Amino acid sequence: MEDISVITAVHHPLRRRLFDYLLLYGTSQVTVLARALDSQVGSISHHLRMLERAGVVERVEDPNGDKRTSWWRVARRGLSWSTDDFADSPADALLAREAQRQGIRLQFERLQRWHRHRSDAAYADYDGYSTDTTAWASPGELEDLSIRLLATIRQWQDSIDLEDGQVRTPVFLFAHAFPTEP
Repeated sequence: MEDISVITAVHHPLRRRLFDYLLLYGTSQVTVLARALDSQVGSISHHLRMLERAGVVERVEDPNGDKRTSWWRVARRGLSWSTDDFADSPADALLAREAQRQGIRLQFERLQRWHRHRSDAAYADYDGYSTDTTAWASPGELEDLSIRLLATIRQWQDSIDLEDGQVRTPVFLFAHAFPTEP
């Protein structure tokens, strides 16, 4: 179970963008992050320290040995949690539900952005997809599905050779599985 401080740290909009940027591009300097995310250096530094306290990012030495610059990388690849993890603490449950709302909002904003820009030249060779299904499952089987999907995603990520010369663009994947009624 994730600590609520980790979940709330990552689900701040700018901190989530920082986390995602570092996941995609690797170790980066604060000024590069500020430029890429159209934010002030001071704001980026503040939010990186918040993520650092949560154990999500970490400082690293400047690759060129320059002590005047601040470099950061992801300390972990992702988070997995449920609002149900916090049922025993009303305050934490409230924070978890808000983080969940923020996460869902981000997911749908990204999906809408994709649909607005799917005809852009940079995405000409990409075809996004949608998949859904309905099935029967117990709570344990639903948890098993989550574990299997995460393992499949990690295996797929690890199989991509970023040094093979292919042109790539960042890809966002999200999936939700939850109880429903037809």
